[in-house]
Amino acid sequence: MSEKSFTRISVIGLGYIGLPTAAMFASRKIEVVGVDVNQHAVDTINKGEVHIVEPDLDLVVRAVVKEGYLRATMSPEPAEAFLIAVPTPFKGENHDPDLGYIEAAARAIAPVLKVGNLVILESTSPVGATEAMAAWLADARPDLSFPQTAGEAADIRVAHCPERVLPGKVMQELITNDRVIGGMTRACSEAAARLYHTFVSGECVLASSPRVAEMTKLTENTFRDVNIAFANELSLICDRLEMDVWELIQLANRHPRVNILQPGPGVGGHCIAVDPWFIVSSSPEEAQLIRTARNVNVGKPDWVIAKVHAAVELHLSRNPKLSTKDVTIACFGLAFKPDIDDLRESPALRIVQRLRQQHDGPMLAVEPNISVLPTSLVGVELVTDKTAYHRADIQLYLVGHRQFRDVAQRNENCIDTVGMFSNRERQYTHSR
Repeated sequence: MSEKSFTRISVIGLGYIGLPTAAMFASRKIEVVGVDVNQHAVDTINKGEVHIVEPDLDLVVRAVVKEGYLRATMSPEPAEAFLIAVPTPFKGENHDPDLGYIEAAARAIAPVLKVGNLVILESTSPVGATEAMAAWLADARPDLSFPQTAGEAADIRVAHCPERVLPGKVMQELITNDRVIGGMTRACSEAAARLYHTFVSGECVLASSPRVAEMTKLTENTFRDVNIAFANELSLICDRLEMDVWELIQLANRHPRVNILQPGPGVGGHCIAVDPWFIVSSSPEEAQLIRTARNVNVGKPDWVIAKVHAAVELHLSRNPKLSTKDVTIACFGLAFKPDIDDLRESPALRIVQRLRQQHDGPMLAVEPNISVLPTSLVGVELVTDKTAYHRADIQLYLVGHRQFRDVAQRNENCIDTVGMFSNRERQYTHSR
């Protein structure tokens, strides 16, 4: 590939990462063709609108669509570079990674590949996924050469560059965060770095291989998962010992080399709840601590649900004429983290689903970032926070949305899994 600038790129997968990435390239006056299998997403984007919630994304998409730099389609078209940003879910109960979406994306773009093209896998993937993608491309296009066989002389360059952004701050962090790039050859890495430098102000760090780049992303999220598991386990211990875990963590974090994260109802999202399993799957005998941390976080919703049932029983003991059918539970928050609409792998959503199956009384959900409940919550009523405060017998806080923190009203039957009402600003006296 020549050193000329990229003028036309294609982003495969227009979700929480693909669409912001496509919009960012388009904002630099590069023609971007976005590809997605979801007709609604394609139609929405082509109207200059967005189908996901992310601060400032709607403004950028509206501008670049109007200016003609971004359009969406359901079929891949020729381009100079292809970025694949599709899901990597699990298959089976052992949390084995399912590379089916990546394979489908690779085989979809294969017919339009040309000599000199660059293909980048952005999807968070298990170790070896980039090499597997290159093999699928080579299988579909035997007339082209690929790095696994032709090295630096390959017709097509292939690299892995995982996203490293925080939902709610994607448009900012896409620009400022460093990028780790693992090309299958040095030329692959350099071509990918040249592409990202179109808008990235952070450093593009070249890893020695795609496998190292893949493992880097998995390690970053696994570190956080293990830290959260420690906080969640502390919350169970503090509950047993009748102390405030948020006060405890605040005090412990005053140590200059301690930085404990915050506990919650579990761990969710498309990365932290998923990536550690990719490591466990690749090295099941060695990943003992990582597996244990995953099990702690996966088990936290069970503890939350048990606390709700205990609160229901306590409420009935105070009101002996009532039955469980008379007890209204209000669940505050469904997203996997505050101030976004993303429900992927959300422990809050799973908790509400299970409570709906187990509780035969009214259930309310308050989620200010969505307008329609998912179909898995049939029988749950989506309401405003004011309605929930008025009607709820049991309050269950699952997400610390900003809206809740501004107006939260605690009743006597409140389960607070996110520290909504913990006095984190205590004034402590210090003896001299």
